Amino acid sequence: MPSADALVLQRPATPASQLILLFHGLGATPDDLAPLGEFLAGHFPQAFIVSVPGHEDCDFGGGRQWFSVRDITEADRPQRIDAAMPAFVATVRHWQQVAGLGVEPTALLGFSQGAMMVLAATQRDAPALAGRVISIAGRFAEPPQRPALETTFHLFHGRQDAVIPYAQTVSAAERLLALGADVTADVLPFIGHTIDDEIAQRLLQRLTTYVPRRVWQAAMAAAAAAGEDGSDAKGGDAVT
Repeated sequence: MPSADALVLQRPATPASQLILLFHGLGATPDDLAPLGEFLAGHFPQAFIVSVPGHEDCDFGGGRQWFSVRDITEADRPQRIDAAMPAFVATVRHWQQVAGLGVEPTALLGFSQGAMMVLAATQRDAPALAGRVISIAGRFAEPPQRPALETTFHLFHGRQDAVIPYAQTVSAAERLLALGADVTADVLPFIGHTIDDEIAQRLLQRLTTYVPRRVWQAAMAAAAAAGEDGSDAKGGDAVT
């Protein structure tokens, strides 16, 4: 069951047009991503925005976690993420139901360990969860194998990150592009393992100006079909 500790940062008075779910890092809480969620709320007034708590108490002190990192190795990290995935998927589906929205208008934004979860969710042998997946200072537990064509990836990483090297984002972007995925990647030179104003502004730029490839292709196909039917892309009469 989704936790009652989820932090609803914005619930539009009228039906929402977007759902943005925020997933924090290891040992953090929903409050840690509240400033970013409030920033996004100021630019997307019709978005339903929720900062979601990790499913477990953190093994190290306070806060929450999505999966345990106690004695973790590169070899067993994917299995730990797989074990946490059913609860993660159920949480996303719950908030989609609450918001009355489906896959396409849903964006999953994760930081650090939360980013590992949103990225791993795109590699499931199951229907897509979201139209956009946003990773900040994150990584795949293992190289991606699926392009997740119903999802656009936005990857952000600070070059000064001493927790998860930015090379993880570079290699992930290269691999996703080779698979044919729709992906953007931004490496910011003077940023560490954090979310600062520069990342927030770059994220806003991606969300407001980047047209997902599938949307562009659908528009081009519709325009071509309209031309074949004797009308232009605006629905008017063809010029003869």
